Amino acid sequence: MDQRVLQAMEKWPNVPALFGWLRLDRRGHWYLKGRRIEREPTLDFIARNYHCDEHGRWFFQNGPQRGFIDLDYTPWVYRSQPDGGLLTHTNAPVTQLTSAWLDEAGSVLLETEYGIGLLDDHDLDWALERLYDGRGQAATQLEESLAAALEGEGGPHLQLAFAGSRVPLGRIAAADVPERFGFVQAPAPVDGEKGERPTPTD
Repeated sequence: MDQRVLQAMEKWPNVPALFGWLRLDRRGHWYLKGRRIEREPTLDFIARNYHCDEHGRWFFQNGPQRGFIDLDYTPWVYRSQPDGGLLTHTNAPVTQLTSAWLDEAGSVLLETEYGIGLLDDHDLDWALERLYDGRGQAATQLEESLAAALEGEGGPHLQLAFAGSRVPLGRIAAADVPERFGFVQAPAPVDGEKGERPTPTD
């Protein structure tokens, strides 16, 4: 976190948290009360102060006040780069892929050193180009391979290559992702916390 944020937290330790004000969509865009945030300095500030608490709730620490994030899917969104690399939606470089998953809608999820995240649907070609079949050979009929994988047990065993290693492409139900990876999509107060929610006039 920014040093000035830490100092503000020490000076005003009991500021009520915000719930329902902030949202992260499936493409890594931030929204405040339904309006997309586009100013680069604001986006950079959020990125530097984006964290998770012990309950699996992701938040943006804005000075002394914590704003919990409603997640459209996962707490991270990954985007491919021209050199084949990946960045998080906060523009941090990814160096390690530990698991890869395909949900029932065909969305690709990646677990990296940062945690579980959705691959931006604009970047699905990045994944397709890095798929290998169970024999370790580049998958040649990618659409057929993915279609078979989505069907269930009869599908092929696929692997996704990144940063010199390959991980199995597992199957997972979207509804199981939050519990499997320990995060909360719609944070709410716990343990008697005080929180503020936007009113219809905000």
